[in-house]
Amino acid sequence: MAPLPPGIRFLVSFNREQWYRALTFSLTFLLYTSFHLSRKPISIVKSELHKNCSSVGETWSSGGTTSSPAALPPDHCSWKPFDKSNYKQLLGAMDYSFLCAYAVGMYLSGIIGERVPIRLYLSLGMWFSGLFTCLFGLGYFYNIHSLGFYISVQVANGLVQTTGWPSVVTCIGNWFGKGRRGLIMGLWNSHTSVGNILGSLIAGYWVSSHWGLSFLVPGVIIAVMGLVCFLFLVEHPNDLKNAPTHITMSQMGRWNGAASDFRAHYKEGKPQSFDTELLLPQDSECVQVQPVVVVKSQSEPSAISFMGALRIPGVVEFSLCLLFAKLVSYTFLFWLPLYMTKAAHLDAKRAGDLSTLFDVGGIIGGVLAGVVSDKLGMRATTCAVMLLLAAPTLYGFSMISEFGMGPTIGMLLVCGGLVNGPYALITTAVSADLGTHKSLKGNARALSTVTAIIDGTGSVGAALGPLLAGLLSPGGWDQVFYMLMAADFLALLLLLRLVTKELSCSQARPITAVQLKEH
Repeated sequence: MAPLPPGIRFLVSFNREQWYRALTFSLTFLLYTSFHLSRKPISIVKSELHKNCSSVGETWSSGGTTSSPAALPPDHCSWKPFDKSNYKQLLGAMDYSFLCAYAVGMYLSGIIGERVPIRLYLSLGMWFSGLFTCLFGLGYFYNIHSLGFYISVQVANGLVQTTGWPSVVTCIGNWFGKGRRGLIMGLWNSHTSVGNILGSLIAGYWVSSHWGLSFLVPGVIIAVMGLVCFLFLVEHPNDLKNAPTHITMSQMGRWNGAASDFRAHYKEGKPQSFDTELLLPQDSECVQVQPVVVVKSQSEPSAISFMGALRIPGVVEFSLCLLFAKLVSYTFLFWLPLYMTKAAHLDAKRAGDLSTLFDVGGIIGGVLAGVVSDKLGMRATTCAVMLLLAAPTLYGFSMISEFGMGPTIGMLLVCGGLVNGPYALITTAVSADLGTHKSLKGNARALSTVTAIIDGTGSVGAALGPLLAGLLSPGGWDQVFYMLMAADFLALLLLLRLVTKELSCSQARPITAVQLKEH
């Protein structure tokens, strides 16, 4: 009998639990990628909604067709009502309407998410998000020039998109424990940057020809992913207890031998929650920090109240820190392509493509923040160091027009890593840690509410950042970058108490370890 190929041996080495974890990891990654993919087009299309009409008029005049910009076809100049001199304020108002609705809806979304099935809640949110994203694009094909229409669509889309983040973080938190949460969630959180990159590329493909398709295609994608979510998402490992299984006796023996049967695991005579299990294999030599064992009570715990979630140590500090960190990140998300067209004198497609490097840096920064915080066991300190380094990097980035293409690419990568690193760590690993804090005594249903509070507070900053950028940019882009540097500094100040606590605990830890070893 021929031996099994190496690839097959690798596949069968994983037990059923690990396959379900891999499925949950991959599926939630793709689901939230589609959310960000549908948010990105507005930043790419901004430079098309308001173009330099005078330069377009000169081009047409050279051909002898016309000499007046007003006589140009609508397709070759600005899109009303964004053709006026106050276009930056109007574009900022669109961003603000989306993000303000997102911030308000986020506080409600976490509370609702803990009281209804997450799979249905998330699927409905994705279908409606696809609908409203497509509606914005249909404004191009139906020649709609009403500011009220676009703002209304943005408000509705902002509300329904709040279903996404609390739902996916709750699912990933249910399936993965604390041992390597920073690394796992750092890798997982790259969906934000992957979605931004794909959204930029898709929107950039049609932005100069039919910008309506820059919204229609992402809208269809997120709606289709909503169907995938409805068909395949498993919210919690315990949901598989009653799942029918049709397996052979040999398969059952192999699974039992690998301790992969979906029954309660025991440690020192006590039942251990599935939340403590990890996708990655653990070695006693490599993993020094043991996951916290959560004992499930026989009765289903009730959902935590809003004020009860606020009393969890660290929730308020990290929420306010995220407000300023997300202010910086979302200002780049919504304004970077337009800034590059003005400062670096690039066309809309090239600026959109180049802006994806900021998100590539964000992927690296998010993973690095997760790995370092796992290794040191200090989430707040990791965030603080990255925020401290981000401020001078932002100052250097403000002089992008003076650099060549090589330094510009480098600055985009470094700035993306330092800006998105703390934001990614707080919204993932920190939120999951606080949502399963020891003060909750095993009540894992707090995770959605805690996640919504932290991200909802951060979304207030996400709403303010693009709005302030729209108000400050007419006076010069330098003012925008001074605002961003001040926001990073305030985020750093808000973490100082937690940083001090972490550093004092790290100094006491070696003594405790020696004492334990002696006993």
